[in-house]
Order: sequence, then C-alpha cells, then structure tokens
Amino acid sequence: MAKKIKIFFGTGFYSGYFPKIPGTFGSLIAMLFFFIPGFGKLSFLIPFIILVFFLGIYLGSEFEKIYAKDPPVFTLDEFIGTWITFLFVEKSLMILITGFIVWRILDILKPYPANKAEKLKGGLGIMLDDVISGMYSLIFIYIFKLIIY
Repeated sequence: MAKKIKIFFGTGFYSGYFPKIPGTFGSLIAMLFFFIPGFGKLSFLIPFIILVFFLGIYLGSEFEKIYAKDPPVFTLDEFIGTWITFLFVEKSLMILITGFIVWRILDILKPYPANKAEKLKGGLGIMLDDVISGMYSLIFIYIFKLIIY
C-alpha cells in the first residue's frame, strides 16, 4: 500500500493531524459517515467494521514503527469505536450526541478489559481497546434508548 494511502487512512482522513484532541476530531469525522445513505445499514456496517478493524491492525503496527506506541496521529481506531457505538440504535440527534459523549469518555477512561487490551503490542492493542470501549458505549446507549424512549 502506498505511503500516502496508509497515512490517509491511518490518520482517519487526516483527522489525526488536528493539533488538539485528534481522537475526538477523528470520532466527529467518523460520525459524519452516518449521513451517507445506507452507511448505518447493518448488512453493510458490520462487514465494513470487520474489514477496517483488520486494516487498522496492519496500519496501527506500521504507525507504531514510525511514531511509538499508540500514536495520537493514528485515529482509525476512533472510527471503529464510534461506528460500534451506534451499531444497533437509531441515529436520532439525541442518540448521536449522547453516544458521542459516552464514547469519548469511555475511550479516554478505558474500563476493564480495554485497559488490558491497550497494552497488547502493535496494531491489535491500538484497535482492540477501542472495540471494547465502543461495545461498552453501545450497551450504554442501548439502555439509555430503552429508558428515554
């Protein structure tokens, strides 16, 4: 894969170059994907997440060779976590805002076992902790939706 293409995808469409809070900015970009018609459809989104997860493992390992462990410039992991957060819920404005806030908090706090997964070497550690935090966010949002609606 050409270097420029690796950088483009690994930095989450260059969101990783945002000078402050690149992970949050990457998550905002990832949310914009839900405005693409058909993107949130499970028959597309689940295989797409799996594909991007494995791409992220590869690219994350490549980025670690250049930058160090879990570099902030690598934001593809935030995309995965954001997309998982909204997998099985409707995308109303309230759900999107609440999900985004919950996802960012859990991504930063890294509740168990995300904190353990983060310590794995290479791209697997980079990606897996965000998958776990995204799953926690999804559970929270699903319960929130049941209570509110």
